[in-house]
Amino acid sequence: MSEFTNKRCVVTGAASGIGQAVAHRLIGEGARVVGLDRNEPSVGVSAHIKVELADPESIDAALAELDGEFDALVNVAGVPGTAPADVVFAVNALAVRHLTEAMLPRLNPGGSVVIVSSIAGLGWPARLDTVKEVLATESFAEGAAWFAANPQEGNAYNFAKEVTTVYVLTKALALNEKGLRINAVLPGPVETPILADFEQTMGKDTLDGVKALLGRHAVPDDIAGAIRFLLSDDARWINGLPLIADRGIAASIASGLIPAPEI
Repeated sequence: MSEFTNKRCVVTGAASGIGQAVAHRLIGEGARVVGLDRNEPSVGVSAHIKVELADPESIDAALAELDGEFDALVNVAGVPGTAPADVVFAVNALAVRHLTEAMLPRLNPGGSVVIVSSIAGLGWPARLDTVKEVLATESFAEGAAWFAANPQEGNAYNFAKEVTTVYVLTKALALNEKGLRINAVLPGPVETPILADFEQTMGKDTLDGVKALLGRHAVPDDIAGAIRFLLSDDARWINGLPLIADRGIAASIASGLIPAPEI
């Protein structure tokens, strides 16, 4: 019997890509998965709740449909940088925080939160003070107002993922006090339905170069395996970790072996 048998998990973005792969893995191990997505998942979730993550009222309505307590929250859903900047920031940063904060009181002791960020957000140390300003806002609406008043250089996707990664870092000890854990997985390029959007915003030549260097892009199940590990009891002493899952690209950039791409 799997440790996930009869565990109750919420997975956002369960209708496609990494979220679908995570849901499929957990369901295969006996978990009861509630999928939060604008589209209906094709995997056998125990319940599907439609949600528009750019709209906090829609998130709250979805939360009202959830019953009882849960053992895991996996925030996967996101939009690429081809979407309007305010939508990118709302879905990839503000919605993640809003949903996570609302779910914390409903997670059982020993429960775990995993958030899918991105290696595109690894520039957070250079903008840490700015990111902290965002995280100091107290609501979705206040965060959206801050972003509107403080446009950032570069792609909104990168900045949103910087915020998400730092959010995980800053919440680790607070969740530990509640008997919970929070971690992030930071993928590189993944073969999902929105890969073409990333090629448009980050440069097809750049992503093709990564693919040539590694032999292939990741597939959703490559990342789902990392998420499954962080949810498992084997990761019980791992908390606040931004786990990079990119087959070595970020390590090579950090060590100076290859130049950082312009993304």
